[in-house]
Amino acid sequence: MDNKKRTLIQAAAALLQNGHLTGFFTGRIYEGAGKNVCVPGLNCYSCPGALGACPIGSLQNALSAWKFRFPCYVLGFMVFFGAAFGRLICGFLCPFGFLQDLLFRIPSPKKLRTFPGDRHLRYVKYAVLLLMVAVLPFAFKFTPFYCKYLCPSGTLSGILLSAADSRLRELWGWIFTWKALVLTAVVLASVVICRPFCKYLCPLGAFYALFNRVSAVRLHVDGEKCVGCGACSRVCDMAVNPVASPNHTECIRCGKCAGSCPHGAIGFTCFSKPLGTGPDRPAGNP
Repeated sequence: MDNKKRTLIQAAAALLQNGHLTGFFTGRIYEGAGKNVCVPGLNCYSCPGALGACPIGSLQNALSAWKFRFPCYVLGFMVFFGAAFGRLICGFLCPFGFLQDLLFRIPSPKKLRTFPGDRHLRYVKYAVLLLMVAVLPFAFKFTPFYCKYLCPSGTLSGILLSAADSRLRELWGWIFTWKALVLTAVVLASVVICRPFCKYLCPLGAFYALFNRVSAVRLHVDGEKCVGCGACSRVCDMAVNPVASPNHTECIRCGKCAGSCPHGAIGFTCFSKPLGTGPDRPAGNP
């Protein structure tokens, strides 16, 4: 897919999920019926523009409630989107992922696709999902550990709210200072590394990754067209080789590989039916 088209889709998705524009000026969050519905991406409930609820925050609230009730709706929602799209949600519909993409476009002396320890660090997000989102909130009531101690999207929301309502700054304490440091680290790292939070810390990305190999919408590589030139793997900012593993758990399905293939060998499928490919050129004519 053309990068400009994807950017427009990301911008539209971010705007749709944060359409309460007056909140950015009044410092008041939207409290309407929409907050009973989860959005597919990582978008803090407390963002001044948020029209819906974050699935990770909703899951923690259910697990940490005083009277436990199995979070059927939230888990069902997440499973539905995971089974339908996998990490395509990360590549197209997540506002915080979009923010990281914009930061990565800032010029810097060096851009890192991978580095020593990168592969091992990518497992940390699964530990965050298990411990901070599921186990600890269930064990310690009224304590959404991920939202309270780590989520940079929530920190950004707090900053935006405080910018509109100065009284909120009086509530800042050591937890907010810690989370501000986390947000700063993510922002700075995003200039050099594509989507560092998605790669290493995002529990929602970890959850959707579990469905990448079985979701309805997937990447497909046509073996008859592919000549093994490596163009697709060279442009992948997530350091995935689409030919070797077209539905790798780290693939966010941005479509960059399909757009770079000189032979139109890569495309999206839905239940094995083609949805579109890269430029369809005859083999041998790059």
